[in-house]
Amino acid sequence: MWTDAHRATYRRDSDRYPSDLTDAEWARLAPLIPKAKPGGRPRKTDMREAMNAILYLLRSACPWRYLPSNFPPRSTVYNIFRNFQRDGVWEAIWAELHADLRAALGREASPTAAVLDSQSIKSAEKGGAMMAA
Repeated sequence: MWTDAHRATYRRDSDRYPSDLTDAEWARLAPLIPKAKPGGRPRKTDMREAMNAILYLLRSACPWRYLPSNFPPRSTVYNIFRNFQRDGVWEAIWAELHADLRAALGREASPTAAVLDSQSIKSAEKGGAMMAA
């Protein structure tokens, strides 16, 4: 049930799109974004805006070409997305946030058990031995 406290937490009055990061979300995500590579040009792109653009694209499922013009250029956003994918940044972000969620729920940071589905193991009919083909 929605309460006034919930509404205040999820209210996004100043953001342009519902997918835009709140200040609290960005504060949590910013340390996980890699710094600009040393020796190259200084980064000119606002990474929060680039992340907002990526989240907008993922949430709306629109093509890259339809990215609104108030975000960084689509080629820049695409390159950031692909570099993060290539360098394993998305997996690192997911693993960090997943571990934090498990800790907040009072669980171990990483799972200690697994479930195996025995239905996926092939066997012979009626429990007999399998014959080699």
